[in-house]
Amino acid sequence: MPRLFEGRLPDLNFGTNSGASCAPSLAEALLARAETLTAYTHVRDGRFKGGYTTPHYGQPADNIHATQLEIAQSTYLASEQAPWPIDLQAAASLSAAIEPLLATASDWRPESS
Repeated sequence: MPRLFEGRLPDLNFGTNSGASCAPSLAEALLARAETLTAYTHVRDGRFKGGYTTPHYGQPADNIHATQLEIAQSTYLASEQAPWPIDLQAAASLSAAIEPLLATASDWRPESS
């Protein structure tokens, strides 16, 4: 998004509303899994902190946890110029990388109180 930001965005941008929308252990589990995805860079609560969904739905005190994953276009597009052609190989690799992130979120359980 060169028109909005200078420099290159990390590939995977995890938004947790500055840690307010999910348990810290969920965010840490997702980041630990992201560390294993060596083909992609990542950040937590960088330029994207979660938009509407995370602050609206994330209520960790009520055991409702929300995170948002913003994905840089450069991870799946052949060009960031119109007409924005998809790089099918890159998109397939990204899809395969997202699967373990979804599994991590799905398998995560809050600590017992």
